[in-house]
Amino acid sequence: MPKTFIKEITEMAHKHKVTVATGDWAELLLQKGPSGFKQYVQECKDLGFDIIDLNADSLKVPEETLLRLIRIIKNERLKAKPLFGINFEKSAIPSKEDRAFGAYIAPTPKGSEMIEDVELLIRKAERCLEAGADMIMIDADGISGRADMLRTDAIAKIIGRLGLEKTMFEASSPETFEWFVRRYGSRVNLFVDHSHVGKLECFRSGALGMNPSSIFRSRRLGPALFY
Repeated sequence: MPKTFIKEITEMAHKHKVTVATGDWAELLLQKGPSGFKQYVQECKDLGFDIIDLNADSLKVPEETLLRLIRIIKNERLKAKPLFGINFEKSAIPSKEDRAFGAYIAPTPKGSEMIEDVELLIRKAERCLEAGADMIMIDADGISGRADMLRTDAIAKIIGRLGLEKTMFEASSPETFEWFVRRYGSRVNLFVDHSHVGKLECFRSGALGMNPSSIFRSRRLGPALFY
């Protein structure tokens, strides 16, 4: 895709007060090393992107490396949005005595066994926020992927520790984001498919049954809508 076309899209989005995120591209650049990532961040800035996504599950880098990537993004005055899932490789989970802030964790052989650990997710997210991250995205898998299997306990714990303004949840269905809006209010941050934006705004405004287009004309979209 030509860079001029990308620039046109980002400029159009900015005219309508919409911020633009990169999506999961950063992991492809890390093969080139730190200089390659810095070049990627600079190019994203030149093209008009506002937010750089960092999928921690895909990156599979040490925690300190992830924090350095966030600082590189912030140095260019862009927003950083790391994504975490609730499940971690068993080999990546530190023992209880190694969970202190900044503790050295000896490398262990990697395996395929996955363990659920909400506390580890929160600790990693807290360190990212301290490093300058603007928002923490929570992967839907195991938490909010299905409306009939919502992990309400984990959601409440994450929001309680990280705060509603700094947390964003993937919501894959109208039933899921309806629950979030009813439980946490219209300012909850949700990541939805573009085809669900109109319906989500209807839920936010309480105008159920209205034509979504009328909602866009009658109210200003809040900053908590990303897709």
